[in-house]
Amino acid sequence: MPPATASFQAILDAAEALVQVKGCRRMTLQDIIRQTGLSKGAIYHYVSGKDELLGMLLQSRVEQMNVRFAEAVTDPATPGLGDPLRLIAESMVRSASERDVTSNIFIYMLSRMDNSKVNAMVREMYAFALQTCTRWIDAGKMHGAIAAEADSAKLAEPLILFMYGMRVQRTIMQEQQLMTVNDLVAIMSRLLQP
Repeated sequence: MPPATASFQAILDAAEALVQVKGCRRMTLQDIIRQTGLSKGAIYHYVSGKDELLGMLLQSRVEQMNVRFAEAVTDPATPGLGDPLRLIAESMVRSASERDVTSNIFIYMLSRMDNSKVNAMVREMYAFALQTCTRWIDAGKMHGAIAAEADSAKLAEPLILFMYGMRVQRTIMQEQQLMTVNDLVAIMSRLLQP
């Protein structure tokens, strides 16, 4: 992912706003150019196309969540799993909601898996999400909230599967999630604690 600059952040912000209004399929890089006021060359300095931009937007969301998680885990006022798990659960519920563009981008990217570049990006996003989730579990182990002998990679997989499943369920059902933040915290607590 390119370094965070004001121009790149403006591109991400514009893409998010445009996906909210137009959807992934109808949004174009020309729309991004109009919305940001940046030149075509400036846009292509950061991304090679719309699909790459959407993938970067998804990755930036995971990175934002990772920063919030790290802050919660290292805060001495919040020992244990409670606050970090709540942050993750809130993010999962939010990302699976109709109002959050990441769910729409995720489903759009899955629908384009026959494109080799998109296929590679989706696989990279999955690996990045799995690696991030594994690091979260490692942080919980390091702080004594998760058993030291727990296999972080094996625990991360069902969490990613659950998160992706919530997005697909929302797409199929077209209604508000039945799963609450408290439900998710309870499920993750049972999974992560011996």
